[in-house]
Amino acid sequence: MAAGKKRVLDEASSNPKAKKTKTEEQSKKSKDKPAQSVSTLVADEVDFPRGGGTTLTPLEVKTLRAEAAKEADKELFASSNTRSTKKKRKSDVHRPSTSAAKDGEKKAGFRIEHLNYKRVVVGMKILGQVVAVEPLALIVSLPNQLYGHIPITQVSTQLTHVLESIEDAEMDSSDEEDSEGSQSRVPDLSEIFHPGQYVRAMVTAVHASGARDVTGLGRARDEVQKASRRVEMSLIPEKVNEGVAKTDLRTGFTLSAAVKSVEDHGYILDLGIPDVSGFLSFKDAQKGPFKSDKKLHVGRLLDVAVSKMSGNGRTCTVSVDTKSVASALLTEVSSVTSIVPGSLVQCLVTAVQPDGLILQVLGYFDGTIDQFHLVSGDPETHYKVGQKVNARVLYDINPSTPPRFALSLADHVVKFTTRSAKSDETDTDLREAYPVGTLLEAVKVTRVESERGLIVELGAGVEGFVHISQVSDEHVPTLSSSSGAWKLGTVHRARVTGYYPLDGILQLSLRPSVLAQKFLQVADVQVGEIIKGTVKKLTDSALFVSISGNVDGVIWPNHYADITLKHPQKRFKPGGSIKCRVLVVDPDRKRIVLTAKKTLVESNLPIISQFSDAQVGLVTHAVVFKVSEKSLQVEFYNNLKAFVPAREASETALTSLSSSFSVGKPMQVRIIAVDPETSRITASIRQASANFKSAITDISGVDIGDIVEGVISDIHKDKAIVTLQPTQITALLSLNNLANRREVSVAQLRSSLKTGDKLQDLLVTSRNPEKGFVLVATKPKEKEQLVHKTQLSIDTVQPGQLVGGRVLRHNRHGALIKLTNSITGLLHPTDACDDYENSKPFPAVDSVLKATVLSVDKEKRQLTLSTRMSRLFPGQDKPIVDPEISSLEGLKVGQTVRGFIKSVAEHGLFVTLGRDIDARVQIRELFDDYVKDWKSRFSGNQLVKGRILSVNPEKKQIELSFRSGDLKRDNRSQLTLSDLSEGQKVDGRVKRVEDYGIFIEVEGSKISGLCHKSELSDNKDADVTLALRSFREGDKVKAVILSIDTEKRRISFGLKPSYFEEQDFEKEESDEGDDEALRGSSPAFGVVEDSDDDEDGAENDGEEESGDEVEAGEESSEESDDEGMDVDFTLDLQRPSGAPSAPADTLRLDGGFQWSAPDPAEDVDMGSEEDSEVDGQQDSKKKKKKRKEIEQDLTADMHTKAPESNADFERLLLGSPNSSYLWVQYMSFQLQISEIDKAREIAKRALKTISFREEQEKLNVWIALLNLENVYGTDDSLEAAFKDAARHNDSKTIHLRMAEIFEQSDKPEKAEEQYKRTCKKFSQSSKVWTLFGEHYLKRGMLEEARKLLPRSLQSLEKRKHLKTICKFAQLEYKFGDPERGKTIFEGIVDSHPKRWDMWSIYMDMEAGQGDIMNLRNLFNRVLALKMTSHKAKSFFKKWLESERRLGDEEGQEAVKTKAIEWTQRAAGISESSDS
Repeated sequence: MAAGKKRVLDEASSNPKAKKTKTEEQSKKSKDKPAQSVSTLVADEVDFPRGGGTTLTPLEVKTLRAEAAKEADKELFASSNTRSTKKKRKSDVHRPSTSAAKDGEKKAGFRIEHLNYKRVVVGMKILGQVVAVEPLALIVSLPNQLYGHIPITQVSTQLTHVLESIEDAEMDSSDEEDSEGSQSRVPDLSEIFHPGQYVRAMVTAVHASGARDVTGLGRARDEVQKASRRVEMSLIPEKVNEGVAKTDLRTGFTLSAAVKSVEDHGYILDLGIPDVSGFLSFKDAQKGPFKSDKKLHVGRLLDVAVSKMSGNGRTCTVSVDTKSVASALLTEVSSVTSIVPGSLVQCLVTAVQPDGLILQVLGYFDGTIDQFHLVSGDPETHYKVGQKVNARVLYDINPSTPPRFALSLADHVVKFTTRSAKSDETDTDLREAYPVGTLLEAVKVTRVESERGLIVELGAGVEGFVHISQVSDEHVPTLSSSSGAWKLGTVHRARVTGYYPLDGILQLSLRPSVLAQKFLQVADVQVGEIIKGTVKKLTDSALFVSISGNVDGVIWPNHYADITLKHPQKRFKPGGSIKCRVLVVDPDRKRIVLTAKKTLVESNLPIISQFSDAQVGLVTHAVVFKVSEKSLQVEFYNNLKAFVPAREASETALTSLSSSFSVGKPMQVRIIAVDPETSRITASIRQASANFKSAITDISGVDIGDIVEGVISDIHKDKAIVTLQPTQITALLSLNNLANRREVSVAQLRSSLKTGDKLQDLLVTSRNPEKGFVLVATKPKEKEQLVHKTQLSIDTVQPGQLVGGRVLRHNRHGALIKLTNSITGLLHPTDACDDYENSKPFPAVDSVLKATVLSVDKEKRQLTLSTRMSRLFPGQDKPIVDPEISSLEGLKVGQTVRGFIKSVAEHGLFVTLGRDIDARVQIRELFDDYVKDWKSRFSGNQLVKGRILSVNPEKKQIELSFRSGDLKRDNRSQLTLSDLSEGQKVDGRVKRVEDYGIFIEVEGSKISGLCHKSELSDNKDADVTLALRSFREGDKVKAVILSIDTEKRRISFGLKPSYFEEQDFEKEESDEGDDEALRGSSPAFGVVEDSDDDEDGAENDGEEESGDEVEAGEESSEESDDEGMDVDFTLDLQRPSGAPSAPADTLRLDGGFQWSAPDPAEDVDMGSEEDSEVDGQQDSKKKKKKRKEIEQDLTADMHTKAPESNADFERLLLGSPNSSYLWVQYMSFQLQISEIDKAREIAKRALKTISFREEQEKLNVWIALLNLENVYGTDDSLEAAFKDAARHNDSKTIHLRMAEIFEQSDKPEKAEEQYKRTCKKFSQSSKVWTLFGEHYLKRGMLEEARKLLPRSLQSLEKRKHLKTICKFAQLEYKFGDPERGKTIFEGIVDSHPKRWDMWSIYMDMEAGQGDIMNLRNLFNRVLALKMTSHKAKSFFKKWLESERRLGDEEGQEAVKTKAIEWTQRAAGISESSDS
């Protein structure tokens, strides 16, 4: 277990490092002994305590030391004269007087040192300030211009545990859903930390300069990240607070803590101190520097101050108030290790030096403060020996004996704030006051550190640090304060290159090359700026360009040029110059994306780099980003994208956008719409063209309903172009409409019209502002002026008035139309047109239409409207196909009406016939025949036709029927059995299909009978199973009555072709014709479907056309042709209207799977669309007769013709979406043309389409998909499909089918492996073991098969043992050794002699061997046992049948004799028992 344990996340810092890396573990091993010698204050009194320890109180120590300092000063000043006369050593000549004073108190060599990377050691505790928050680490600023980083695994132990749990959940292979609580969510580091925050940290590793990256920070994007890699630190309280004792937790003590758990009233905190937990109440947590409305996440690090300690010493109540934490003063500690960085301590100045102060901390320990953390200026003028100050601990100088600390008196560090640049008005943050890249014309050198650099003054108390490497472009080995170009007091030009937040100073550079750089950081670069760079490197994925100094940019391949470059290496060579434009600036990722496209680089058009730049009408350049079927996506600058609809892509209609627009192509676009709510920009390529303005005309001068006049400017095939006067607006006028108005043909009108003709009384019917034209129609003869929208008022509108409006939406009452801002109209579908079938009862949303007012509802401010032509133009004499039904008075029983389905209920349909009139259609009145799934045939708003059965004016109830025939059909007499005779030919319907034949129900009766499968074909050698499959429930057939059994009321039918003559079918056809003549010319009832004939005269019945109908003549004619091709047309020809459609073939895979196409006789019925065309010039009788002939021919063809195209299959699947037979045929069709991926897509589509109730149909498709992957896919794709199938179906079935597929495809090894997997997973299944055994036996592996039997009995339940043994015995008979099978059966019947089923199976197996003697022996044995007469009878019948097949007549007689004897013996036994 230990070897396989997963590496935990907090071991990230212990990865193999470079040779010079010092880690925490190495430090602990090397410091075990010195750690024991650290001075510690203890309670025991010792005569001579070592390490500065004492038994006095801190107050007594401070008093004694102050007195000692005064005495020392007196002695020094008194003996100064005598010492001055003595000879001084060479070493004392240059030592200043202050140094002598220092030596009186401090040991030789004790000096103020700066922290550098060499002095940073593992285990050192340092105060840092967060500079940047990366996704997986923090970058912190350390004292003396150093940087460090803290990995996410070193924040707190609790956060690391949460990370581990997330990683475990991702690696878990189980399918269980993740159910982690909200508190276990991993918070982003940006939620816990923010730049400027102070943190207490401990060094865990120090990496040598140039060591490889082991930090997890990724590629260093700037110098700060690069510098921070060297020091790795930890914030974990256990490490930072190590050494803090429980007794130190007094009020005011500050330390780091981590949220351990969230309780009812607050948070339990981990202080990192044994036996003590912290508690932070929710109320106190609201005072902290974080959002009060959200709870703190487990693992969050907090800076806390102790409020009080509980009585038992186990719980410490803390506060997170920023002011309390910053002002808490530490006055006494129990040990030197109790002083953690960040603590504010009381100090006594013991020495003042030019480079800093030496202090005594808490009366016991030594401390130093360098000049960077003092008030700017000479320390000797600001501080005096003996002065008490409150300083902040920065770090412990480790190793040092006695222990020493580095402290800070900087105002921003003491107050725990960020450094600000003080001005007269406000305190501005240092970063905002001096951004990176700022040029400073004059900075004054105030201090020189010969080997480190310069400290300069910028003014207003702000200082900067210039590293020695940044003073000049040339190498400078050392600096001098008294000579040279950088001596004290000199003034220089400088540039801000960064910050040192903890020290509160700026990072500056004096190098001329830096001063001349255009950009210092990514944020300095402006989007859209043209720059000249140098090619740095060309890779397969990008081109890298050096812009300025360390600032680089990248050019992606689709922006190398306006076109795709096949050989970019010929154009871009390293070191060459390149002119490009800034495309994207990402300061967070420190990335600049450029473009070298000539169109964009040389463009003078405005730059759109943010959403606010996008103004409607603005023309600019963009690049095609994505191409779909109906739209384009173009990209501006800074990843800003816009949407271009297909209609705005080009002036001309494009067949495919992808062929005209390639990704990366620069385009000129115009902004046409901006949506601030969704931040969506819509652009147009078409409207950005140079000649667009002249083509677009402002059409605001005309409105819908206006009467205008104009001059014909051009005449097209079916429309005229009219220039309106005086507005010069282009208008389209339908020639058909004008011809109807003038009562001439279109041909005559076209010959008489001429360009320049003036037309008057034209009515504006539609406006197209985008294209700049309107649609007009001739003014009707009798027509009132349309009321303008602004004149429409609810108080003045009258019924009969004409109004115009726009369709808003559809509801259950009809279309809601907006007339004005406050008035709406309701258009019921029955008021939309005079002919429901050939018009639009449901107008499209956003379409503009005109209507007449029927009624006014002033309370709802709503009008009832009508768009019927008979209402709009009452004077026109046009036929009304569907009259208005406003009351029940005009309705009569038997009347044929049409309406729209309002709803589909459980007991039938509700059909709306008028605005307030609905009718009901019960289930029994829907079809002539029984239909099980009737709901799927109907949907809301569907047009239906029916006959009225009854009208109840009192209850306002109407009953409709969709059934054909006489209304009194329920009373007609039905056929009885006595009415039929043998040899009679009757019409029937297939009621049920069985393996042995089909059951047929005689038409017009409830009498049904069986047609045996032997009576289907005259060919004795024909495959009758195939013939049975061609029949479906509901098929109509003609049959001959072969026999009638009146006693058992049974009828036998025959369907052989030899039973019939041609006259029989001719008679049937004439009967159908008579029936149709009796019914008249009325079409069938039920759902009204479109037909070709209805299209012929559709163009001639409208006087004028609305905007959507007249837009383009060529397009509308093409659309009408397409609409005439109804998808279900060929399928409907197989049955009369109203009859239920035959269900599609279901797939049977019992005999194995084959991709090859079946025989044509087995194919799904298909029809020819070409044969369905009807000549419109013939009269109605010829047309009807011809259609009948075509219908008959098509029906014959559809049984023999296979689908030949994708369209054929799609048409069939529309009618039978749940038929796996069709889906698998479709897949096979794709495989035949090598469309493997297409076949996979069809399989996935089938699985989504087939109803979830059709489990067998879905399983068939899954098996087909597995076969496909087995033959054409890879092992990975097959395994993926197999796992998917096992999840969605019965897993055992899929496992066994997979093994069967391997067997059929001659892959025995894979089949064996699959069976092993199956047996392992389903070891409790007898079927799995027996099939595995059968597999081995088929391969001749007898021993392996026989070993399976005892193995299976170990896994199976005891009740399944006998069944399994019996199966293996049968397998031995079929594929192995019959003698072994016989032995097994003998054991079964011996141990279970009363299991008659086992005896019967045993006999069947022996009968298969053909040995009649063994069989006779078995029957004699079993009949000797005691059994019931019923069971004995079955055995004797079985024996007699065996004798007939295998024996002889003597054997048959012997069986009969023994049966009589057994019966007599049984009767005698029963009589004796009765007596």
